Amino acid sequence: MTLKAQITEDMKTAMRAKDSTRLGTIRLLQAAVKQREVDERIELNDDDVISVIEKMLKQRRDSITAYESANRTDLADVEKAEVLVLQTYLPQQLTEDEVVGLLEKVVADTGATDMKDMGKVMAAIKPLVAGKADMGRISGLIKSRLA
Repeated sequence: MTLKAQITEDMKTAMRAKDSTRLGTIRLLQAAVKQREVDERIELNDDDVISVIEKMLKQRRDSITAYESANRTDLADVEKAEVLVLQTYLPQQLTEDEVVGLLEKVVADTGATDMKDMGKVMAAIKPLVAGKADMGRISGLIKSRLA
């Protein structure tokens, strides 16, 4: 079953269970997927849907930070609930050791030695960890490794 089909089935399940939080988040996800399909005039595959989910997760995390700094825990809690629902559609996340292992391999393969090679390392590692690790975390690891 494709990821889009799974999302549709989960929406139906949430409707039957009257789970309004899950239903609302899934509807937002479906709208974002449909918007991208219309904008680009393509049918999204699972990798494309994962990239939409990652973008939505990044937006939610940024919102949580902003809401918490403004002492709006009520709004931050809503965003946190959406993050939990969206994360269920991502593949199994890589462990810290797996990420470091991949990073060391990519650094060795690209011959990166300092910060000016960061773009080269990011370009090489991104397809390997897409949807399986937070790119912000990867970026921080690359910076500390190349510094």
